[in-house]
Amino acid sequence: MIIPRILSSSIKKSAKKNPIIGLLGPRQSGKTTLAKSMFPKYDYVNLELPDNLRFASEDPRGFLNRYSKYVILDEVQRVPQIFSYLQVKTDQDKINGQYILTGSQHFLMLGSISQSLAGRISIFNLYPFSYQELKKNRLAKKNLHHQIWLGGYPRIYTQKVNPIEWHNNYIKTYLEKDINLISKIDNLSTFDKFLRLAAGRTGQLLNLSTLASDIGVTHNTIKSWIDLLETSGLIKLLQPYFTNINKRLTKTPKLYFLDTGLVCRLLGINSPQELSLHSQIGAIFETFLVSETYKSLANNNSPIVPYFWRDRTGLEADMLLESGTKINLYEIKSAQTIHQNPFTKLKLIKNYLPKPTKLHLLYGGDDSQNRTNGQILSWQDFLSDPTTSWISS
Repeated sequence: MIIPRILSSSIKKSAKKNPIIGLLGPRQSGKTTLAKSMFPKYDYVNLELPDNLRFASEDPRGFLNRYSKYVILDEVQRVPQIFSYLQVKTDQDKINGQYILTGSQHFLMLGSISQSLAGRISIFNLYPFSYQELKKNRLAKKNLHHQIWLGGYPRIYTQKVNPIEWHNNYIKTYLEKDINLISKIDNLSTFDKFLRLAAGRTGQLLNLSTLASDIGVTHNTIKSWIDLLETSGLIKLLQPYFTNINKRLTKTPKLYFLDTGLVCRLLGINSPQELSLHSQIGAIFETFLVSETYKSLANNNSPIVPYFWRDRTGLEADMLLESGTKINLYEIKSAQTIHQNPFTKLKLIKNYLPKPTKLHLLYGGDDSQNRTNGQILSWQDFLSDPTTSWISS
C-alpha cells in the first residue's frame, strides 16, 4: 500500500532542473518508498547491503561507472567519499535527475556536500506522514488523542502493525544503528535515558544544564546529544523570534519532537486513553501542532521558518510565522473549550511586533470561529490544509 506524498510534485519539478536530488529524513519516514514509486525505472542500490557498501567504498569510480545514470542510491551517508566522485560524474554527463540520493540528515553535515555538490543537488526533507496526507487517504483518526498517540510513521498505517511493538523496535534500531553510525557512544543505556528524558521535555525551553544534571553527564555531552537527535531528524529546535524592539527576549530555543507517537512510546503512554489523562497532554498537543507545521512547510517546499515569541517575564506566543509583510501569531491550548478573552496575551505581544499581525488560537475542540480580535481554529481545521488555512490567512 503506497500513500501519495505531498512532496512528490516539488521533487518532480526539481529533477528536471538538477542532476542530483537529495531526499533526507529520519529512519522509516518513507524515503525509499517515495523514491522507488516516483522513479520506478531507475536502478536501485541499497548501500546498507555489505556487498554494495564494500564496492562503493573501495572503488567509488567503478561503482558509479556501473550505475551510470538514473539511479537511486539508498542510505548514501554510509559512503561519504562518494560525493566528490558524484561531482565529477554529473559534471561530465550533464543529465538532470541522474541520481536520487536518500539518507539521514547526517550527510548534510559532511564538508564534501558543500564543497562537491553545491549547485548540483536539490535537497528535500521527508518526515513521517502529515495529518493532511493521512486525511486525504482516509487514514486519519477522528479522535485527537488516538491520532497523537499513533504518530505518523508510515508502516503503522500501511502495514497495520502494533504501534507499541513498532515504536519499541524503532527506538532499539535507532540506538543500535543510527547513533553508532553518527557518533560512537560508549554507554547506550545512558543515551537511552537521555532520549526518554528529552521526550518528557518536548514543548519546553531547552535546558542543557538540567538535562546534564538529571543524567549525570556534562553540559557539552548533552549539547552534542541534542545535535544528534536533530541530525537524526527526530527533533527540531524552535528558535525565538527577534526584532529591533526594546524588549528583553529569551535566547533559548524550545525542543520539539517531530513525531508524537514516538514521544508517547518514550514516555510509556500505552493508549489514547492514557494520553488524554496524562500530565503532559498540553505539551504533547503543542508538539503535535508544531511538528505538523514543520511537516507542512517541508512538504510544500516553503521558505517560511517557524519561531516562537517569549520575553523574560514569561509572556509567550507558542508559534510565530512571518510571511512577506505580515505575521501570524499563535497560542496553542489542548482544552476542548474556549476560555474567556482568548486573545489577551497575543494582543499584548502584537504591540511589540514590527508588521501587521493576525492572531490565532489553536485548540483541541471541534468548532472554528472568527472573532473580532482573531481567529479560533480547531485542530482539525488547522491541519486539514495548512498552507491555505493559516499561511495565507
